[in-house]
Amino acid sequence: MPNAGFFVTLEGIEGSGKSTQARLLAEYLRERTGREVVETREPGGTDVTQRIRSLLADPAAALDPRAELFLFLADRSHHVATVVGPALARGAVVVSDRFSDSTLAYQGFARGHDLELLRDLNAWASYGATPDLTLWIDCDVEVGLARATKRAGGPGDRFEAEPLRFHEKVRRGFTEIAAAEPERVIRIDGTPELAFVHDAVKAAVLARLPSAEALQ
Repeated sequence: MPNAGFFVTLEGIEGSGKSTQARLLAEYLRERTGREVVETREPGGTDVTQRIRSLLADPAAALDPRAELFLFLADRSHHVATVVGPALARGAVVVSDRFSDSTLAYQGFARGHDLELLRDLNAWASYGATPDLTLWIDCDVEVGLARATKRAGGPGDRFEAEPLRFHEKVRRGFTEIAAAEPERVIRIDGTPELAFVHDAVKAAVLARLPSAEALQ
């Protein structure tokens, strides 16, 4: 999917802080660039797909792993067709909290679906949209889960309630994705205080965003 914009995604395990960093990044870029910045997320980046997000997050929903996968793919297809694709075509900067790497990490490395099949399905569902830059906000699994539990005020959603081993597999998935695509995926330590992580996020984006010198 050719575009005139710039597509940034933020990835990470539960409680890594990526959602907060996505919001802060979008606010910063709006203030400093003068460009249109579209902040979005997966799942649930549209009114329609918010319903999918609610189902996927519901601890009472005993979803078959294949059904879960197809719900994420349905979310992605509608998200790209109605939000991401049009925004990039307009020349906007798109900042998305999760995208196709999460499918590889969660449904591939953790759930056990074939990775090559997932790559093919992701490419089809996303109309070939690929992030220009992916920021992997990394932290220790125990740290992330503790943050997620504190944020939720108790037991979290379906994914936060998965056993520790599941989340370790997810983190390993992101590790392997980053190792395989170092030009696209940048690891950022999500352990320090929020402001330090935000500074690292800004630096990574400024180094890659076209006409970044205008932001300095």
